[in-house]
Amino acid sequence: MKKTHVGRTPTDLMECLPDSNARYKDVDYWNERYRTEDSFEWFGDFTKFDHLLKQHVGTEENILMLGCGNSALSYDMYQAGYTTITNVDYSSVCVERMAERHKDCTQLSWLCMDARRLAFPDGVFDVVLEKGTLDAMLVEESDPWKVSENAAQLLHQVLLEVSRVLKPSGRFISVTFAQPHFRKRLYARAEYDWSIKHYHYGSSFHYFLYVLTKGEELSSEDAALERRLLEEAEAPPTNMRFQEADSEDFLNNIGL
Repeated sequence: MKKTHVGRTPTDLMECLPDSNARYKDVDYWNERYRTEDSFEWFGDFTKFDHLLKQHVGTEENILMLGCGNSALSYDMYQAGYTTITNVDYSSVCVERMAERHKDCTQLSWLCMDARRLAFPDGVFDVVLEKGTLDAMLVEESDPWKVSENAAQLLHQVLLEVSRVLKPSGRFISVTFAQPHFRKRLYARAEYDWSIKHYHYGSSFHYFLYVLTKGEELSSEDAALERRLLEEAEAPPTNMRFQEADSEDFLNNIGL
């Protein structure tokens, strides 16, 4: 029986979890999962943030969906009037199944592609949109304040490609659970040639939608963040003395 994880219970969702977070970066894991799973929505469906998209994405614009997965987002946007959406994912199983599922939607296209090496000319998209794709690339990170060198290089390759394929004044829309003080550390680079704005949605738990506009300068605050991060990267390591661990497990006493 096919699995559709929209609206299922936490127990049901455990069925699709890998035995290690590292597998989220393994194309074989996704190929296997997409063979049996019909749909899964990270961070809520289109209705949860469509009011934000309408402010920043025109229905006639040329849109690239980065790491589309088996989400219904592209189809929901198509139904809402967004007419041209190119969907890419590095899972061939995903691309083949989604192309077959939506074969009657002629303005939705599906391509197997690595986000680090997008096979598009420079400056062809008005909008590049991702929902949870970058988060999946960071699943092995243990310290959100200091991303490992390998993960930072991976994200850098992807973000350079995103910037390259955007038109002047094009927008990169990133939907994530990462708060600004974490995610801006990755986005605030003059090299990408974009400004950064962010919004949130959700009630009991907030998700974030970032809008990065090509050809606009970083704000003074974000430029200062980039300078500080560069200085930290160049600074020699210092010997630090940590206090001894508390004997009380205080985390277990916090009501979340």
